[in-house]
Amino acid sequence: MTDHLSIPTPAGTFDAIAAGPEDGRPVLLLHGFPEAAIAWEDVLYRLEREGVRAVAPDQRGYSPGVRPENAVDYGIDDLVGDVVAIADELGWGRFDLVGHDWGAAVAWHTADQHPDRLRTLTAVSTPHPAALAEAHKTDEDQHLRSQYMTEWRQPRTTERKMSANNFEAIRQMFDYRVTPGRIAEYILRLSEPGALTAALNWYRAGKPHGRIGKIDVPTLYVWSTEDVAFGSVAALDTENWVSAAYRFEMFEDVSHWVLEEVPDALTAVLLEHLGAH
Repeated sequence: MTDHLSIPTPAGTFDAIAAGPEDGRPVLLLHGFPEAAIAWEDVLYRLEREGVRAVAPDQRGYSPGVRPENAVDYGIDDLVGDVVAIADELGWGRFDLVGHDWGAAVAWHTADQHPDRLRTLTAVSTPHPAALAEAHKTDEDQHLRSQYMTEWRQPRTTERKMSANNFEAIRQMFDYRVTPGRIAEYILRLSEPGALTAALNWYRAGKPHGRIGKIDVPTLYVWSTEDVAFGSVAALDTENWVSAAYRFEMFEDVSHWVLEEVPDALTAVLLEHLGAH
């Protein structure tokens, strides 16, 4: 059974779901676009059975209590700062960090900026940012896959397209890999005033300043072969950007929505990763 938390930070109050004993191993799980913390619900239940204390927040823009209007307030340093502030409020000196999609990008940058705070890193779908940047420049396939990011930076136009016909464009993103009930919950949340713009502001905040380096935290990277956003070039190059213990897991015939499509398989490799470190 999940707990519902309100986590106060200097930026505002984050909503979160949590499961597992208070004294269990602390694991923070970060969702991506256009989802919310409930994307991790199935994984949370499985972690709880293993005695893990798992917390999944609705991130900046997704939590009504932390929804600034300006895109500039969604820069990567702000998002990383949120992770650290949430961990501080939870009383977690060191913790395991898991992220999917945009949440994985934030997790990579958190590991780069605050390696001392992380026991392990797990990134799902999104490769190391430097590997992705290189693939975007040199691999035509990845360049084509990433074009949506540029399109979504257009203010107002993107909101109109995504919300038209009861958010049909967002429904189609999930390609029948996520249950209709879960998708309906995401759309209900994105229908709140300012919520869709806040979620898109992650794309509009601009590229991070400075180059992200090699990660010196034990890392698990999970990539799925049917991911429409991230191709194999960046996925396979990611190991060259981790200087600590590294594990790569490839899920065959699984879409981008890994944590909702195959929560059992994902939780199994995550628990093995945690157990090894």
